[in-house]
Amino acid sequence: MRGLLVFASLLAVALSTETFVGHQVLRIFAADEFQMEKVKELEALENLQLDFWRDPSHPEIPIDVRVPFSSLQGVKVFLESNGIQYSIMIEDLQSLVDEEKLYMSRRHFMPRSVETFNYASYHNIDEIYDFMDLLVSENPGVVSKIQIGKSFEGRPINILKFSTGGTNRPAIWIDTGIHSREWVTQASGVYFAKKILDSYGKDPSLTSILDNFDIFLEIITNPDGFAFTHSKNRMWRKTRSINSGSSCVGVDPNRNWDAGFGVAGSSSSPCSETYRGPYANSEPEVKAIVDFVKSHGNIKAFISIHSYSQLLLYPFGYKRNAAADQPELDALAKKAVDALASLHGTKYKYGSIITTIYQASGGTIDWTYEQGIKYSYTFELRDTGRYGFLLPASQIIPTAEETWLALMVIMEHTRDHPY
Repeated sequence: MRGLLVFASLLAVALSTETFVGHQVLRIFAADEFQMEKVKELEALENLQLDFWRDPSHPEIPIDVRVPFSSLQGVKVFLESNGIQYSIMIEDLQSLVDEEKLYMSRRHFMPRSVETFNYASYHNIDEIYDFMDLLVSENPGVVSKIQIGKSFEGRPINILKFSTGGTNRPAIWIDTGIHSREWVTQASGVYFAKKILDSYGKDPSLTSILDNFDIFLEIITNPDGFAFTHSKNRMWRKTRSINSGSSCVGVDPNRNWDAGFGVAGSSSSPCSETYRGPYANSEPEVKAIVDFVKSHGNIKAFISIHSYSQLLLYPFGYKRNAAADQPELDALAKKAVDALASLHGTKYKYGSIITTIYQASGGTIDWTYEQGIKYSYTFELRDTGRYGFLLPASQIIPTAEETWLALMVIMEHTRDHPY
């Protein structure tokens, strides 16, 4: 009898979890503006339930889209009838999800200390919050935890403050995981936290940075969405707020900032993956950062970390105007991606958001730049599409290691070029 109950409970969990059997990720090559518009027609058909991992922007950039099994035939016929080339990037998404789950089920999570924490594995929200508490308890003189707000579902929004003393010192902000399914970013954030502590007092450059600047690190920027990716839907991107008048849940927190809010580059549809929300800063996860940045008033660099595509981007995303500091931002981006490539040979492109990928309104770093934070950057980590958001755990450490080199370049420049 007990065995039947256990089986029933496991079945209930399985049935309540979103599956992706037969889902494929297609890479679409639109040859010209006409074909680009045809792909946008597909994007507008919400009944197909397409999940664009890389949006249609311009013909030079391929478009990646997750297509449910039920829509596959129709989408492929549509593309072929319009002469639009495509390839299959991921044959069966569920197989990658299953591999990821199997790997996580085999690991032994024993967060007894920061040293024994498994940095080469993906972790859920409770495990990462436990890690943060361990980090603080073992290093109280250098790092503290600050709760800057609560998520829509009431989870704490925590940041780590690395500091060697003083009040209202100039600061550097790093956040990871604003899009919840981008697991390599949260995993990299955990690595960065450990790296800061390991480097202080040993690496002269990082020591100099931390002797003069505070570093704020938000590892889980979208707590509700991140928890949901582990419990219900691995591909969830948005927040989990309720949208009045719609059965579709959540807002894209990287379209919710008060920088070009509502212009082209976001969606007004609550069912869209890029839904901007009812008004700027409607999401408590975004509002918490806005309030913190404004109240602090002395943040000099703001770095928001996403995946995937291997890009380093700077403002603007919502308009084509060049940033006032574009020459400096561009030169610094080149230096950072060169440093990144020096470790494992990983190649990044760099440039403004709108010229490098696509128009995106209401984005984080457009807002921070317009608040006077000159060194505002967004990373898009590994890879370029082979695994997309399901990057194998074996790539966590190499990804974090190389990204750290780029972060150091930006932080050193911030230290050496006060404004």
